[in-house]
Amino acid sequence: MKNKVLLLLADGMRPDIMLNCGNKFVNELLQESVYTLEGTTVMPSVTLPCHMSLFHSVPSDRHGIITNTYTPQVRPIKGLCEVLRESDKKCAFIYDWEELRDLSRPGSLTYSYFLRGYDYSFEKTMVMIVDKLQNCLQETLLDFIFLYIGLPDETGHKYGFTSDEYIKSVKLVWDNIKIIKDFLPEEYNFIITADHGGHGRSHGSDCIEDMTIPIIFNGNAFKNIDIEKIKTGNIIDIAPTIADMFGIKPDSDWEGKSLFV
Repeated sequence: MKNKVLLLLADGMRPDIMLNCGNKFVNELLQESVYTLEGTTVMPSVTLPCHMSLFHSVPSDRHGIITNTYTPQVRPIKGLCEVLRESDKKCAFIYDWEELRDLSRPGSLTYSYFLRGYDYSFEKTMVMIVDKLQNCLQETLLDFIFLYIGLPDETGHKYGFTSDEYIKSVKLVWDNIKIIKDFLPEEYNFIITADHGGHGRSHGSDCIEDMTIPIIFNGNAFKNIDIEKIKTGNIIDIAPTIADMFGIKPDSDWEGKSLFV
């Protein structure tokens, strides 16, 4: 049976709030997963720089993106989708924040679907992109799918990253994670993470609330994740771990390490 990967990133989802949001499925999934609630992201702990680091496996001072405005890399590094594409893997993006369009280079995606959360509301687009994921999986079995949910970050900025509204948004994310888990084909392994956390109504600093992220690996392909490695796992380790799962060598410029034993 071929292994495939769904990577779900909930923007701004703090692991401590995730654990205590009142959704029973959080603990249910953790019990059958290999995970850390003390993973770390990169500085600045801002959405686009963190995503660039996730997909290119280097800190921000290497890829050069330090704000939510994309600029071409001076010394380009291949991203995860380019590396997977070179090995004939089919990749897809499903997302509701447009700035993420530059995470992959032209020609590396088989499928892409975008809805602008600000036009619909991020709560509505979350439901819509989960529906689109299900429809997509019924049509074709892609090798790697990246699903981005912007709701927690938008709610945190509006109400605060410990507010009742924010806690509710994280709970709603996990309602949808359960829906996804229920329809996800058995070929797929499931990774759940965040790009950063937040404090007050902001993020971007090196404080622990901003820098700490969950990294959850669920699926048979991840049974050999190293427990000790994942305890100190960083967002730049996710791409090499996915490549390793597929038996693909990481790009020579990547600085992250696979979390497999």
